[in-house]
Amino acid sequence: MQTVIERTQRLLELLGHDEEPFGVHYTDVQPVDGFGPKHGEIFTRDREAAGQIDWSKAFTNEFSCLVGNVWLARRKKRAAWISHEACGCMGGGFYSGMYRPYLETNICYVTTGIPGTPMEGEHYLPDHPSMRAFMDDTMPPEAPAKYCVLKPLGQFDDGEEPLVVAFFARPEALNGLFSLACYATGNHNAVASPFSAGCGALIAWPLAYQQRGEERAVIGGFDLSARKFMKTDEMSFAAPLPMYRKMLDAMEHSALTRHTWQGVRKKVGKSMRAWGEAAAD
Repeated sequence: MQTVIERTQRLLELLGHDEEPFGVHYTDVQPVDGFGPKHGEIFTRDREAAGQIDWSKAFTNEFSCLVGNVWLARRKKRAAWISHEACGCMGGGFYSGMYRPYLETNICYVTTGIPGTPMEGEHYLPDHPSMRAFMDDTMPPEAPAKYCVLKPLGQFDDGEEPLVVAFFARPEALNGLFSLACYATGNHNAVASPFSAGCGALIAWPLAYQQRGEERAVIGGFDLSARKFMKTDEMSFAAPLPMYRKMLDAMEHSALTRHTWQGVRKKVGKSMRAWGEAAAD
């Protein structure tokens, strides 16, 4: 793992990007001094059917967005986490593999809402069948441990490995990651951008693709609800570790070391200066 961390520094140098990526992994140990939800409603289909979930609490004082906690973790260079007992969001719990099957309430919430209740619905998809098709398609592997943790790659100890490596970047640096992913895999469809929750693009989709034998990274950040937890003009790019290793293996003989990229790389620095951030020239 140390080699991956060291080589990531070289990739950041080539990209002109100054934020270390996060790794996604599972553990039975809650991170110390990290950001996560408080213990609250436990989301299961049985509890939902029995009317045992207090939705007023789940949507108000107990709600905790996983991408929001990742935003805090990015700023403080710490870990963000979620578990089944301390979930904070029914969507985040599902997309991190903490429970299945998905809840009927989530089907309604993301689409049309529930008539006669305060849940007006997000109207992100048009109807229940389209939402069910999405949830079935994006279903990640079941969580292999109690906590799903996202933390800076450099904080992984010996013996720990991320399942997914996730970058947060504006379009120019994202351009470099996209190009490298296609080059490393030899696949013009190596990067996808499916409909997704913000956390689903970081966890569920990369793992779902990998689970069915598709080598594919995911561009995310299109979730309207999670945009407030990302920088202006910023997107996410998440790749399963085996694919990411291929990207590291290919970077020195990819377009990132050629003349054309140097022109784009200057725009990475220009973008950072425009936003009042330290430029990597």
